[in-house]
Amino acid sequence: MATKILSAAGSTMLGSKLTLSGESRNVRDEYLFKKSVIPTNRLMRELIVTNVTTRPPLSMPVLTESDAEQERKLVAWTSVRQEKWEGQLVVEGEIPLWLNGTYLRNGPGRWHIGDHTFRHLFDGYATLIKLEFDNGRSKGAHRQIESEAYKAAMKNNKLCYREFSEDPKPENFLSFVGELASLFSGASLTDNANAGVMQLADGRVLCITETTKGSYEIDPTTLETIGKFEYTDNLGTILQAAHGNVTKTDYLTILPDMITPGYQVVRMEAGTNERKLLGRVNCRGGPQVGWVHSFPVTENYVIVPEMPLRYSTQNLLNVEPTPLYKFAWLPESKGYMHVMCKASGNIVSNKELNMQVTLISITIMILFLMTLQQLKVASVEVPLFVTFHYLNAYEETDEDGRLTNIIVDCCEHEADTTILDVLRLQNLRSNGDINMLPFARIGRFTLPMDGSPMGTLEAAVDPTQHGRGMDTATINNEYIGKKHRYVYGCGAHRPTNFPNMLTKVDVVNMTTKTWHDEGAIPSEPFFVPRPGAIEEDDGVVISMISDRDGEGYALLLDGTTFEEISRAKFPYGLPYGLHGCWIPKN
Repeated sequence: MATKILSAAGSTMLGSKLTLSGESRNVRDEYLFKKSVIPTNRLMRELIVTNVTTRPPLSMPVLTESDAEQERKLVAWTSVRQEKWEGQLVVEGEIPLWLNGTYLRNGPGRWHIGDHTFRHLFDGYATLIKLEFDNGRSKGAHRQIESEAYKAAMKNNKLCYREFSEDPKPENFLSFVGELASLFSGASLTDNANAGVMQLADGRVLCITETTKGSYEIDPTTLETIGKFEYTDNLGTILQAAHGNVTKTDYLTILPDMITPGYQVVRMEAGTNERKLLGRVNCRGGPQVGWVHSFPVTENYVIVPEMPLRYSTQNLLNVEPTPLYKFAWLPESKGYMHVMCKASGNIVSNKELNMQVTLISITIMILFLMTLQQLKVASVEVPLFVTFHYLNAYEETDEDGRLTNIIVDCCEHEADTTILDVLRLQNLRSNGDINMLPFARIGRFTLPMDGSPMGTLEAAVDPTQHGRGMDTATINNEYIGKKHRYVYGCGAHRPTNFPNMLTKVDVVNMTTKTWHDEGAIPSEPFFVPRPGAIEEDDGVVISMISDRDGEGYALLLDGTTFEEISRAKFPYGLPYGLHGCWIPKN
């Protein structure tokens, strides 16, 4: 049932000033519920030559008829059935011989404990999946990350820590008071490291989530949980970005501060556990800190986003979650992008930087006076936005080499917060033909560096090319901080309630190529460059697929043509996962 769709369409760039509230309901409904005219077929799987590396293991759990039917229908949103597994994979097609290394994907994989089923996608206990590629063969594995939250739940057969939408039910008033105290100290917050996975420059592999204590070191070979990653500094915050930025020498991340609202940018050198403060940005839009799930960097700057979706003390205290869960949408607080210099930790603008160069030839006294003025905090106001995943950022210069703009690309949900509630498992487990997925696009911020107070936000390509759905997108990591051309993400083949189509986007020519397998749910497409590659898209794209027939497989696409190369099939269905990383063999 392999349906592969390839399209290449040109378009003019669309402005991004429209939000959901400003769009005609009739126009939206006509678009959302219109059946796609993209042709489908069932011939591809029959045409693929199968290269069987091994047979599936015989020790898989035996399913009843009702279990099997449920598995077929809901495999993407069904808990993985065993704590761990490892074995050779059956390969259809050919795996490139140069592809040697390990792909790790992290994400929620268990959404129940005892007789209790979690409510939200982000609640699930972390499941790490491994794909090992070696000389055209593939080996797979999965294992639960043994966080304190997971171990306590398994031991007590109930929820013991605060997850994204779930709170342990207090037994009495005194325990409720104690729970409030532990909330603000961070003791009751989960350490369920289900958000990201990364390899540090020193080789250690970490799985993390948005609580600081939710950082775990794992063995990338066995997937065993080595232990909690203990930071040796005393920065004291309980929150962190779910996605940091790894360089060849260090690790950068942002620590949102709820007590004194602001954002601490920290750097951790390779081989250490100590985060050092690079700089701090106070909240400009009010007394509540904005949610920072990820953030971009350029070659010389860290971009600190301040989103009007902000942490809410009131919602944190609610026993039953609101549609915005732990957050509040405060459009009156506006949106900002703060540009911090990596070298100094100062928030700067290009006007100030260029002034420094000019003042070299002026007297020391004037230089000193002007420098004092340059230490003022500067930032750029931007249109309202909802963004969880940033793709990249890079610097634009004029013919004299002076910085003019910073460009930031991201998956932007058109300032619509309903995506949070759409990700409830009840919605995801409904019929996929119900078109519940809100609009999203590749949003492009332009941050002027001439002292102008306002930035712009536009769509990088016509969003209809990817079904007006775009998230969990990546680029060639060799281009992080530099100008990029290609984006690989999950788009929408509508009608759908979740991103269900893989998309390659050319943001220069504004064209797209897509892959779609009817009923399947792909996870984040991850680009692996071919060793020695010169072209940006010379490599393969890996995505883990949860098939509608209850199957799970790793899909390999050619990074240039976006044609399917091969599938490495697991002997069981895979739950949906979030983000991954690549570890070369050497």
